[in-house]
Amino acid sequence: MDDTRSVMTAMVIQAPGGPEMLQPQNRPIPVPGAGQVLIGVEAAGVNRPDVLQRQGSYPAPKGHSDIPGLEVAGRVLSVGNGVERFKPGDCVMALVNGGGYASHCVAEAGSTLPVPAGLSMVEAASTPETAFTVWHNVFERGRLESDHWLLIHGGTSGIGVMAIQVAKARGAKVIVTAGSEEKCRAARQLGADWAVNYKSEDFVETVKQATGGRGADVILDMVGADYVERNIRAAAEDGRIVNIAFQQGSKVTIDLVRVMLKRLTLTGSTLRIRTTEVKAGIAAAVEANISPLLADRRVRPIVDRVYPLAEAADAHRRMESSAHIGKIVLTV
Repeated sequence: MDDTRSVMTAMVIQAPGGPEMLQPQNRPIPVPGAGQVLIGVEAAGVNRPDVLQRQGSYPAPKGHSDIPGLEVAGRVLSVGNGVERFKPGDCVMALVNGGGYASHCVAEAGSTLPVPAGLSMVEAASTPETAFTVWHNVFERGRLESDHWLLIHGGTSGIGVMAIQVAKARGAKVIVTAGSEEKCRAARQLGADWAVNYKSEDFVETVKQATGGRGADVILDMVGADYVERNIRAAAEDGRIVNIAFQQGSKVTIDLVRVMLKRLTLTGSTLRIRTTEVKAGIAAAVEANISPLLADRRVRPIVDRVYPLAEAADAHRRMESSAHIGKIVLTV
């Protein structure tokens, strides 16, 4: 392979800091190992963990690419030993441990899925991180059922818009919190039964009102801090509170008496450090349960804004502004 075809363009983090630290760089094209596929990236999702990695507080796992980017969509270029499901030319989307902000990216075959029928590459790239996170946390850890109430904090985030739609498609009732009336309207348009402007309303009181005093059966929280104690008050008996991030802080003080009296479960997870086998199991569940909803448009990828790869810094500024509704995507 000649020099011009053995390198790829990537947006790398020059040093921990602001969005301007994302700079283009030529890197060798990675080679897929056993059980992996090489994807020619057409689009890559932007996620809050990418911002944390750029700031220096969420490094890539040891042995994985230091290039940011946790989800991609594109065409398979080559496959490693043992990969039988995919072949060059297949349209795929994948959850990756890093390397998404580049023209080429290696993914584990087990965390790679066919692009559902009818989805564009931009829509597909906006899907894996949110679909894996929502399925594992809301349905596997949170055990949401069709007659349950789900409270989603950050209801118009990428994860929020996916959680609203999948929960409603499966028959649950949904309450969300959001930071403006515009975002509350957007959440209701996506199917949320109630939307709470957390800047002017008390979500605990709204949850009690909406549920007739029962409380939320499952709470998906990415805020942390004082929300943890408030979630405990908003939860139904035998409720499950699932933390997937702590944007306002992870160290909290809670009264465990209420946890005992309500028989609550406090749990949480992070995907990036999980094993290849665990992620493959989640991927199979996503393909069985969410991909059909995407294919028949009962769940729609909500893309807020699209930026060229070279403008990744602007994409991060958009993410940090919290003005977005849905996902931010880079195109290659």
